[in-house]
Amino acid sequence: MHVDMDAFFASVELLERPELRGLPVIVGHRGSRSVVTAATYEARKYGVNSAMPMSIALRRCPNAVVLEPHFDRYTHFSRMVMAICDDLTPLVERLGIDEAFLDVAGARKLLGTPYEVATILRERVLAETGLHCSVGIAATKFIAKLASGLSKPDGLLVVPLADTLTFLHPLPISALWGVGAKTEEQLTRLGLRTVGDVANTPLLTLQKKLGDAAGAKLHQLSWARDPRSVTVGSEEKSVGHEVTFGHDITDPAVIRRELLRMSDQVAVRLRRAGVEGRTVVLKLRFGDFTTITRSRTLSEHTDLARRIYDEVVDVYAGLGKDHERVRLVGVRMEQLAPAGGSALGLWETDEGWREAENVMDAVTAKFGRGLVQRAALVTRRHTPDED
Repeated sequence: MHVDMDAFFASVELLERPELRGLPVIVGHRGSRSVVTAATYEARKYGVNSAMPMSIALRRCPNAVVLEPHFDRYTHFSRMVMAICDDLTPLVERLGIDEAFLDVAGARKLLGTPYEVATILRERVLAETGLHCSVGIAATKFIAKLASGLSKPDGLLVVPLADTLTFLHPLPISALWGVGAKTEEQLTRLGLRTVGDVANTPLLTLQKKLGDAAGAKLHQLSWARDPRSVTVGSEEKSVGHEVTFGHDITDPAVIRRELLRMSDQVAVRLRRAGVEGRTVVLKLRFGDFTTITRSRTLSEHTDLARRIYDEVVDVYAGLGKDHERVRLVGVRMEQLAPAGGSALGLWETDEGWREAENVMDAVTAKFGRGLVQRAALVTRRHTPDED
């Protein structure tokens, strides 16, 4: 079972502003360099999406109401929802703040069929929090997550095992995890439009077009093959680095450079430990010693610095605090799992970055640190004190 809260941040904000229900609402800061944190479904109809620059969002939807985010509220309601999940089954895998996988096989005798369990869950979430969630039920994580997405908003979709391929194969190729614009374009050139088209394409053809690993993963997904089980408890482990600057920094370029450096360090530690992380955490301490942390959960685990950096710098940009005095900055990866355990990793650009980072690891192991590093890190104007 995959449980996903509907427009979670925006829905939490509307609990305090019920008069705005039914209107296009965007959660985020109005700064020129801010990004959208969340948007209601009414705003999404105008093409507004999370992580979109706020300036573009307001051009697309000039009548939108913009609300400042309140992350303490989101954490509060997330804990309430996860506690409800824990009441139904001990096998709950949290995916960040607003979604989770549940294994409800053991709840049949006590609570009934998976459909009945999901109904209980959705009714309790609404009654106890005032929020709506969508639920997908299937034999595998991949199909369950697809089902929850297709049932949004405020829906419930069950895909019986026997009907899995009937459900999956008519869907567009973009439904496959890891298929972004670039991969979709490559597959379209082969005349492939649906998941069924991919499934019926010879494996060697896919590998020739996408590479051995990516082709094999897509082929497995197109036949709904997903061996992953619900994993409990890994979110408490973490690997991180943080630095305290000798004096407060107000230059966003310096902050981003340090985020890149620490992303590299975290990725190296992950690879050395043979683990991958799924939740990226940014920590900032400002000149007045106020400290905040913000996190984002990826769709799959990673140990690549470039992937970690892309996410953490996006989180930083979304805060809208580019010119505040920063005293400390940190990067951490949580929800750790053994490397290679996620059989569905299929980022479009990962293979090239993985090769580059593996080369850097090998050179460092043989000749020591500092001989090979990213060009952006060669010249550093500030030397922070590392913690």
